[in-house]
Amino acid sequence: MFDIFTYTGFHTWLSLLGIVAGVVVVAGLLRGAALPGWTAVFLAAAVATSVTGFGFPYTGFLPSHGVGVIALVVLAVALVARYGRRLAGAWSPVYAVTAVVSLYLLIFVAIAQVFLKLPALAVVQATSQTPFAATQGVALLVFAALAVVAARRFHPLVARPA
Repeated sequence: MFDIFTYTGFHTWLSLLGIVAGVVVVAGLLRGAALPGWTAVFLAAAVATSVTGFGFPYTGFLPSHGVGVIALVVLAVALVARYGRRLAGAWSPVYAVTAVVSLYLLIFVAIAQVFLKLPALAVVQATSQTPFAATQGVALLVFAALAVVAARRFHPLVARPA
């Protein structure tokens, strides 16, 4: 039998694991470090989060489904760059950017959930979209800057085996 409460909890924990591991991975990229163990956890959790997002009762295509599709495409490119192409040549900055974008998408959804689930923010959002939009805008700018810096700094000396 499908238990939505348990499923939601599982999906949420996967998201939180992806965010924590993603922060560690992006911090590593900014220092030029590959962090293979953290990377595997981050990418697996991010993929699992996006996939489990499609397991909720379906009432029509929602913006969350669009984010999930985009996230899976970005993660596919990240996986090819990291494990298929082993960060060789141009695949190194491609991986850095897609890893940062993947973390951004997890944060994007987390911000949306916080505004929906926390009563004080839900009241604010009901009266004005400005705080939500401003928060998402700041997150977008921060992650765009992180992606640029990560792409410039992350250049493994030698392509590492998967």
